[in-house]
Amino acid sequence: SHDRYFTPLGGRWRADEMSENFSDNTKFQTWRKLWLYLAKAEKDLGLEITDEQVKDMENNLVHIDYKLAAEEERKRRHDVMAHVHTFGVAAPAAAPIIHLGATSCYVGDNADLIILRNGMDILRPKLA
Repeated sequence: SHDRYFTPLGGRWRADEMSENFSDNTKFQTWRKLWLYLAKAEKDLGLEITDEQVKDMENNLVHIDYKLAAEEERKRRHDVMAHVHTFGVAAPAAAPIIHLGATSCYVGDNADLIILRNGMDILRPKLA
């Protein structure tokens, strides 16, 4: 399952909301949202990105083909590029502009920061 983070330490004491926050679904959906935000910003700056491409990305943020992503990662030996390709298969109109001008750190580092912040938002009220 890709909707929960699993660890040997987490079984009995894990919180469902924290497990969901650190799941593959959250990570890779966040990557897709970041690529969408990048495309919208690039469009606003005048790059040739169409409304159709943006809409195609918007319509394919949550359903991730993990089998295809795993196959692509084995082939490409690069997790980000595997998910760029997988997103492009899901959103073919947007394929040429997904990750345009970005580095792998754009999605990896920003997603990590967003997920860690969300984890703190979950934890903070429990500490008060």
